[in-house]
Amino acid sequence: MEAEKVAREYALSLSKELKIEEEPVGEKGTRGRKKTRESIKAVNIPDHLLPKVAIVGRPNVGKSALFNRLVGGNRAIVVDEPGVTRDRLYGRAFWGNQEFMVIDTGGVLTVSKSQTDVMEQQLSVSTTIGMEGIPLAFREAAVARMPSMIERQATVAVEESSVIIFVVDGQAGLNAADVEIGDWLRKNYSNKSIILAVNKCESPRKGVMQASEFWSLGFTPLPISAVSGTGTGELLDLVCSGLGNIEDSEVENKEEDYIPSIAIVGRPNVGKSSILNALVGEDRTIVSPVSGTTRDAIDTEFEGPDGQKFRLIDTAGIRKRTAVASSGSTTEALSVNRAFRAVRRSDVVALVVEALACITEQDYKIAERIEREGKGCLIVVNKWDTIPNKNQQTTLHYEEDVRTKLRILNWAPIVYSTALAGNSVDRIIIAASEVEKERSRRLSTATLNQVVHEALAFKSPPRTRGGKRGRLYYCTQAAIRPPTFVFFVNDAKLFPETYRRYMEKQLRTDAGFSGTPIRLLWRSRKKSERGSGQAPASKPTPNLTRKKLVAAT
Repeated sequence: MEAEKVAREYALSLSKELKIEEEPVGEKGTRGRKKTRESIKAVNIPDHLLPKVAIVGRPNVGKSALFNRLVGGNRAIVVDEPGVTRDRLYGRAFWGNQEFMVIDTGGVLTVSKSQTDVMEQQLSVSTTIGMEGIPLAFREAAVARMPSMIERQATVAVEESSVIIFVVDGQAGLNAADVEIGDWLRKNYSNKSIILAVNKCESPRKGVMQASEFWSLGFTPLPISAVSGTGTGELLDLVCSGLGNIEDSEVENKEEDYIPSIAIVGRPNVGKSSILNALVGEDRTIVSPVSGTTRDAIDTEFEGPDGQKFRLIDTAGIRKRTAVASSGSTTEALSVNRAFRAVRRSDVVALVVEALACITEQDYKIAERIEREGKGCLIVVNKWDTIPNKNQQTTLHYEEDVRTKLRILNWAPIVYSTALAGNSVDRIIIAASEVEKERSRRLSTATLNQVVHEALAFKSPPRTRGGKRGRLYYCTQAAIRPPTFVFFVNDAKLFPETYRRYMEKQLRTDAGFSGTPIRLLWRSRKKSERGSGQAPASKPTPNLTRKKLVAAT
């Protein structure tokens, strides 16, 4: 109990140090729904069995704000600029006793041709950041393809959904893009339930007038406000009426077990999205040489070859704090914030580095954050095919270089892959599965103390200048994920950092724990506790001399 208390205190103090900036967007409107959800008895239904609701529309009509309103919290990045959302973003939502998956999509500019000039203007900053080594022609081609990629993601979301929420801007009025998207939905998806939501109708009285001009789209307009929540109750009623109830037989005996999460993090343009797409076998996220293509943290469920389920989290590229601040991009700052949150809620982190660049200063800083968060980690060296003249010694020399530059992760396994070609990508999942097993492993107190006693016999704690030496009474494992060990000693100050590192090294050598950080906490026993296990000394009598008193004790 005391060891668990020590572990909790340490975890609490560490969480205060590793603060992540809060995003108080939309919190006011979701508090009540969070409390309501807690009062409802949750049925643990797997994500793939839930009916799906897609949110589509042109850019900057408030789709992400509506997504956040429906799922609760700040899952999607909301910034007053078009083209922020690009990939499909999934979140669980509920209304009454009905639970469903909501899919946020990027803004569809057109469904017939790509307006490259519009997207080029929106992505003018992103085409220069982190793309110095890419020829201008490739940059322009990547920017030109971006609208079609976003459109393809939105199309996939519409096809897999039972209900489609078509969002338009009530303040801006009817737009040519709205007409085109409406015709596309009506001609191709008339068999689905389509709800026309006229967003940004803050006033209920004016909202009816604002929504009136959208009757020409062929759907019944519903005025709502994603920011204030006006009309969202009626919207959810329509959503639930369009969804089919899940049969109890489908849910029975299919409750989800613990599913480990794997966050894919790294600098921009190292191939994180390519790895995710190669693992799931589809274009789950947009892959482009345009730096900063991924904005949100994208969650995807994945089943390995052995049937083990994982939750993969693709994240935005993490640049230096000074570079993000100097760019002045709110979107990038929020994207980096989401990446750090993804690391915190993950179990294993795949740190992706570029083969030619090897380990940079930013890679080390990200690795430092992973270690302090206590997450399992594997190092993925991507774009391995770009290394010229490889031979049998190349991997050995490269690994030696990585270990030298990333000493803080000297326990992490290294995987070499080429995501675009699909080479060795399956090894990432195999390595991550082993790391998760090691991270969840617990040693018995008897086995642990045997390892500790052997380490003590080989090397005793050093003496101080005053002649004092640390005494280790016993050790116990207080927690897993990450493995946390508490050493009860006479005085923690008598164990220098060098000896603590020695003890960690011996633990890893004898007990394993590859791919996961381990925490060693040293607890000093109080004076009263030290003497409690010893026989009490006889009380000295007043007439004893000092020499006799020493002999008696």
